[in-house]
Amino acid sequence: MAVTALSVKGQIVIPKALREALGLKPGDKLIVLREGDTIILKPLRKNVAAALYGRYRGVDLLSDLAEEHQQEVRKELQRR
Repeated sequence: MAVTALSVKGQIVIPKALREALGLKPGDKLIVLREGDTIILKPLRKNVAAALYGRYRGVDLLSDLAEEHQQEVRKELQRR
């Protein structure tokens, strides 16, 4: 069990072992919950869809997938 202290600014330090285990990096957001007299910090994971939005603009992924499928079908037919 790790112990940390509350600063005069209301800040706490999450012990290094916990940050590493959870993959927390500087700037990561945490959700703060209260359950009775317990404080729960939960990492706010990025929405994958939002992070990828616009990244593949102009790329025809469906055509690429269809071509890959056709290549697999041809290889399978050649094996027979």
